[in-house]
Amino acid sequence: MGKFSLMALPYEADALQPVISKDTIGFHHGKHLAAYVNNLNALLPGSGFEEASLEEIVCKASGGILNNAGQILNHELYFRQLASKPTKAEPTGALAEAIVRDFGSFEAFKDEFQKKGATLFGSGWVWLSADKDGKLVITQEVNAANPIQKGLTPLLTFDVWEHAYYLDYQNRRPDHLAALWQIIDWNVIEGRMKNEIMRE
Repeated sequence: MGKFSLMALPYEADALQPVISKDTIGFHHGKHLAAYVNNLNALLPGSGFEEASLEEIVCKASGGILNNAGQILNHELYFRQLASKPTKAEPTGALAEAIVRDFGSFEAFKDEFQKKGATLFGSGWVWLSADKDGKLVITQEVNAANPIQKGLTPLLTFDVWEHAYYLDYQNRRPDHLAALWQIIDWNVIEGRMKNEIMRE
């Protein structure tokens, strides 16, 4: 047993169907994420990062340690923001106001977010984050990169590695991205935004 362990999903493996199938969850969480956890634990001894948090490793490490730590952090944020039956279809409160302020409307934000996800070349992630002034930004991060490396606070992410969608959507990445809005738990995203505001 290493320092880091595989996160428990906050829902059953079949709870996100038909947007994400039970088979995809099985491979994505049970195989891919589990491998990143095992790899990082194996790389930590003698690395100087034995006592570091996941966030510290992502901001300071390089090579295999960074890649595996980044993927763990990214996937934990990703899986925890999903819900089988979200209580609302779009954000409210401060997050909703910030989205309108910075993108014009919720629909305009969704369109830009999906476009950034669909046009990211190769493997990676598309993120909605807040900068130090509270402004919302959308970034494309390749491979295992995370917005915290740029001083941003991650709020929402879509995984555009093929293992996230290929069993269900094959090469139709845009269709997968469009469907994900159905299972976003905006309470989680709003909580991340609130925590960022409280730290200021």
